[in-house]
Amino acid sequence: MSEEQTKPENRARPTTDEFRTFVAQGWAPRSTQLPELTEAARRAAVRRDELSAAFPGDRLVIPAGGLKVRSNDSDYVFRPHTAFAYLTGLGADREPDAVLVMEPTEQGGHEAVLYFRPLAGRDTEEFFGDSRYGEFWVGARPSIEDVEAELGLTGAHVDGFADAVGKDAGAVTVRVVRDAEASLTARVDELRTQNGAQPEALTAADDELAHRVSTMRMVKDDWELGQMQDAVDATRVGFDAVIAELPTVAERGRGERWVEGVFGLHARHQGNGVGYDSICAAGDHANTLHWIKNTGDIAPDELLLLDAGVEVDSLFTADVTRTLPINGTFTDAQREVYDAVCDAQQAGIDAIRPGAKFSDVHAAAIRVIAERLHGWGLLPEGVSVEDTLDTEHGQYHRRWMVHGTSHHLGLDVHDCALATRAEYMDAELAPGMVLTVEPGLYFKADDLLVPERFRGIGVRIEDDVVVTQDGSRNLTGEWPHTSAEVEAWIAEVQAR
Repeated sequence: MSEEQTKPENRARPTTDEFRTFVAQGWAPRSTQLPELTEAARRAAVRRDELSAAFPGDRLVIPAGGLKVRSNDSDYVFRPHTAFAYLTGLGADREPDAVLVMEPTEQGGHEAVLYFRPLAGRDTEEFFGDSRYGEFWVGARPSIEDVEAELGLTGAHVDGFADAVGKDAGAVTVRVVRDAEASLTARVDELRTQNGAQPEALTAADDELAHRVSTMRMVKDDWELGQMQDAVDATRVGFDAVIAELPTVAERGRGERWVEGVFGLHARHQGNGVGYDSICAAGDHANTLHWIKNTGDIAPDELLLLDAGVEVDSLFTADVTRTLPINGTFTDAQREVYDAVCDAQQAGIDAIRPGAKFSDVHAAAIRVIAERLHGWGLLPEGVSVEDTLDTEHGQYHRRWMVHGTSHHLGLDVHDCALATRAEYMDAELAPGMVLTVEPGLYFKADDLLVPERFRGIGVRIEDDVVVTQDGSRNLTGEWPHTSAEVEAWIAEVQAR
């Protein structure tokens, strides 16, 4: 057996010189028309200026991240790191292995350079032979000129990245978004430590950069809010499509998977895809907060908790939940639980205004939850509403609503995650912030402390709300909310 035969290589590859010559010939000229500067890129330039002012004289490294193997030689669909998308304007599945470097200039400020893998020539092995990057396999990539025209920054081949980032590394502070690409971070760390930097100092410097980029996203501009409204509107299309399928899901078997597929179809058609794994939880599955297995059957008398959101091409995402009666009508017990959650959600939405604290939203919603639980006699004997709301000695109500009511929303479904508690939970709301409001009640089928009529019922209602100058605006405000509105919605969609 030859050495060639013992190699773990099972893909047929044309390797003759004659083929290489042949495959490089006979192609029409490529288009010379350059793309226009995108609105996303214009917004990204403003963000880079803000970041530049925060780190004068520092070299800032923001990777897109690389392709990740799903199985053997098959990769997951690529999604760029959020910080990279935010600072370049590139969304969808662009550009694996790219790195944005903000290089300090002698005049002050920074030059933005995008190191990436540009389009290879048709006379190269990559063109026809590289299954991960080759044009024959994954399509044409942009040229350096394309990127410069589309993004309004300097383009460069990724092969030059290491030399550029290591240049004067001992004299210039180099910061990198560490969690974007582990192997690239390790390379940057090696370059920095070779120039005398201490590992602890590197991590601290990098954390400051990542924190800054995360908290910059807390307040959205008008264009970003428009993107989020587009995501919400696209999500409504998916919910309507699911509702149209409700009469048949019980008989299909594995109905949760059918719901997931229907929503995913429309998410992909309307935008880039889903912003997170959809929760399609029927019956008692709704009481598992992050039920993403979606393997269950659906019965006609159950509720479906659908927590899903479309991510548009710019990567802004919606995050919406509705709890729907499969047969179109709530039972008395289902309605009782649903109405309690709906009232709690309205209290949370009413608490959103400039100057209010982020935590006020949860406080308003959870008080309604606690009052209903007390009224149903579910709190321990002698425990009042005020007793259970006591954060040091109470919290009995959290047995039935474990999670918080809100989180920031934007490019990430849980956006601005690196903000400190003072910047997040204890901070004042400001115009342009986008929050979810999503209280719920979860009565597990085996919970003997709740009335039998409630067991197996899980309800959550979630909307996306932007803080305005004088209050708030619900991006999902036109959606049905009350139990009566939900029943009418189902009837209307299924009558089309």
